[in-house]
Amino acid sequence: MHANGTTSRDLRQVGIHPNFWYPVARTTDLKSGKLFATQFAGEPIVIARPAEGAVFALEDRCAHRQMPLHLGVLEGERLKCGYHAWCYSAGGRLDRIPYLADGGKVPPEARQVRSYPCREQCGLIFIFGGAAAMAEKAALPDLPELRSSEFRTMYFSREVGCHYTFMHENLMDMNHQFLHRRLMGSIQPKLLSYRAGDDWVEAEYKFEGGKQHAGADLLVMGGKGERQTDRDYELMTIRTDYPYQNLIVYRAHSTIPTIRLWAVYVPIGAEQRRNRSFGLLMIRRPAIPGLLTLAWPIIRYFAQSVFYQDRLAVEAEQRAYDRQGTDWNHEVSPVLLDLRRVLAECGVSLHETPLGSPELIRRVAEARR
Repeated sequence: MHANGTTSRDLRQVGIHPNFWYPVARTTDLKSGKLFATQFAGEPIVIARPAEGAVFALEDRCAHRQMPLHLGVLEGERLKCGYHAWCYSAGGRLDRIPYLADGGKVPPEARQVRSYPCREQCGLIFIFGGAAAMAEKAALPDLPELRSSEFRTMYFSREVGCHYTFMHENLMDMNHQFLHRRLMGSIQPKLLSYRAGDDWVEAEYKFEGGKQHAGADLLVMGGKGERQTDRDYELMTIRTDYPYQNLIVYRAHSTIPTIRLWAVYVPIGAEQRRNRSFGLLMIRRPAIPGLLTLAWPIIRYFAQSVFYQDRLAVEAEQRAYDRQGTDWNHEVSPVLLDLRRVLAECGVSLHETPLGSPELIRRVAEARR
């Protein structure tokens, strides 16, 4: 184990493992009959929503002239390239070349494009970036608070200029609250305990002291039938279950979360030095009807302000890494050291071709032709 908490691997050269479900868009990003362009770890992907039928995802290039398919037209459950109108099924099969004889019958040697398993859940559109055969074995996130009428959910989705591992460390590390001193006031985190396994790390914190921003108070105002003296909500659990993170806050004497944040950081480019962060902030409704609706703009402002400060920090870390050419971070927190180990061991090398990666699948497909 090195001082930076990894094994012999440079953590910022570890790619996210593709054999998990990753969100690439919000459900509201894609209207009926439309196409949506996105990326996963350098692979361009087009998401399609037929007027009837389920969403599907294809490699965003036509096998003919490499034209991005998101510039095409969706007709039923078929995607027609906007250049020469080559027509693909939801499974990536080339169904028709309209200007050929015999009604556009496709020659046997015609290439297909890769299709990605695609699901909608939790208000997000997920793709499975690895080996398609493993998709059914991988679990999608299960968020009971999202389905509960006792909670209201705030969605976040934004691009951040850093390696996804910086995001994991930032959320798990409550010792950086000094960064948020103007928002969080003088409260101090205290690590109560932490545990770790092969692919997970969990830490419990309690916050102590001082006055804080009204937005923080409003975040945890939910709960019915609780005494005012029970508004000690300072028990916080943060857990990474690779590749997802959860932050849960409980009030005193309660086993029901007051807030829950689910987050995942999806690499965009091939070098994975940018990510799109998706977050679902689920807030328990207070006993007074309508109070959460009135407080919603303040809560959103507070949450966005915290994220803005975190974003400045993690992007500064990435710039430092780029200048230095290696990871000079010297981590001392046992929680962060275990988290770094999990991220390093669960990921894949950016310089290797992992099982199920788009490049490997393409090579195998081409070798079989």
